[in-house]
Parts: sequence; structure tokens; C-alpha cells
Amino acid sequence: VQLQASGGGLVQPGGSLRLSCAASSRTFSSGSMAWFRQAGGKEREFVAYIDKTGRTIYYASSVKGRFTISRDNAKNTVYLQMNSLKPEDTAVYYCSGDSRSRLIMSSVSNAAEYDYWGQGTQVTVSS
Repeated sequence: VQLQASGGGLVQPGGSLRLSCAASSRTFSSGSMAWFRQAGGKEREFVAYIDKTGRTIYYASSVKGRFTISRDNAKNTVYLQMNSLKPEDTAVYYCSGDSRSRLIMSSVSNAAEYDYWGQGTQVTVSS
């Protein structure tokens, strides 16, 4: 399975962006998906998770209330709607996937749990 992330760019503080991640395979619809991000000089960190059905969703505390993860299994695509962006949201954003339909809550933030990764898309929040 190949993942292609897109939608990044430069936005002012308080602005919005929507990231997309398109999967190459229909097996996408049976697995879990997540977004991670990595700022310069820092470790990759968990942002959001969604299970196969879209009914189980988790967010990092730093983005909860501002970001929304969703998926369209018919289009093999997962989205990350980012509102009220802050300079500290600046990072390369990566989508990831795993063949399991749902991960246990304690493992969703562990990057090692995911089998597939996209190439990343840069998000810069600056005035």
C-alpha cells in the first residue's frame, strides 16, 4: 500500500488547511489510519487516529478541538482538517496506515504500530 499526502502549505496563524492522504490500495478501507507530524529537530509525534469504520477517533491533546480526522473509504482517502492553526503546528505531516481495523487506545500514538507511511507534506504557520 502506498500513501500520498497532500494539502500542506503556508498559512497565517488562525487559518485553516485540509490535508489529504490517498491510498493506492482498496485494502485501505479495512485498516486503521493516523496522522503524525515532525518539526525540525524534534521527534515524530502523534496527531490523530481513526479506525476502519470512522467511529473510533483519538487526538493528541495539543490539537484536540482544533483538528478533525475523517476518512472516505470509497475514495481510499483520509483527511485532516486543521483549524485555528498556531505557529507551533509547523511541521512535516505524515499519514500512516495499518492493516488492523482498530488499534487499542494505548498504542495509537506509537509510530512503530503502523506498517505504511506517506512521504509527508509541509505545513508552515507564520505571519
